[in-house]
Amino acid sequence: MEHAGKALKLIAESMDLEIEEAKQAGALGYMARAMVQATMPHRKPAESFFERTNGAFTLTMMAPPKVGLPYGSMPRLLMAWITTEAVRTKSRELILGDTLSAFMRELGLVPTGGRWGSITRLREQCRRLFTTSVSCLYVGDPRHQGETGFRIADRHMLWWDPKSPDQADLFASIVHLSELFFAELIKAPVPIDVRTLKKLSQSPLAIDIYVWLTHRMSYLRQRTMILWPTLEAQFGAEYTRTNDFRSAFLYHLKSVLVVYPKANVAPERGGLVLRPSPTHIPRLIPGV
Repeated sequence: MEHAGKALKLIAESMDLEIEEAKQAGALGYMARAMVQATMPHRKPAESFFERTNGAFTLTMMAPPKVGLPYGSMPRLLMAWITTEAVRTKSRELILGDTLSAFMRELGLVPTGGRWGSITRLREQCRRLFTTSVSCLYVGDPRHQGETGFRIADRHMLWWDPKSPDQADLFASIVHLSELFFAELIKAPVPIDVRTLKKLSQSPLAIDIYVWLTHRMSYLRQRTMILWPTLEAQFGAEYTRTNDFRSAFLYHLKSVLVVYPKANVAPERGGLVLRPSPTHIPRLIPGV
């Protein structure tokens, strides 16, 4: 009954999304293309090195061992906010809200204190994300390959007072993106509806599926089957068995299809079949 209630709630919310286009509602956002082609960890990694592969593309993430890699839903919400702000402002230096609570509202988070509260977790994931280095490797064949490497940020300053989330700080909390990462963000960002991202924020896998599907449907022209081991390499490196990944993927795909019902996808024994469908957010990116 609980799952049915959640599904009905998502259906009602998705109908609201279709009434008012994301752009008109001020909800048009973007996600970094590199983070769509291959995704960040879902759970806390045991090591400070992480790799995922999607065809000819391999994403490698590295972090200082004392800090660790970003994981879960929060860095995905952060990455969407960063990409959207970079596209909007055309600036490498981004101000993280006037206050901590204002910034958290933009991410769709409710400020809660304590060791396991959202404020503590957000600070931790900011630190993890902003100190991470990324390598994007493309290997088409032995004659055609290339690699781009960059840190997410050159520097960041977090002046938030966890005990006073509504109080404006004397100094603004900022993140200054690295030049190469900024160039990667604004070159070809993936349009998304940030409201949908927030509705799926309980599951990093659901976020990944949604962003990937709306991007893939923007250029899909014919029926395509993607094998389960291929999807696992892109989305689910933490699973020990492909069948476990398949079950988790299909479970979270149901939530994605509630908010993105026009995505024409169907599981088959060998993989996931995609058929040409309207992308969730049209490719209307003025000035990009």
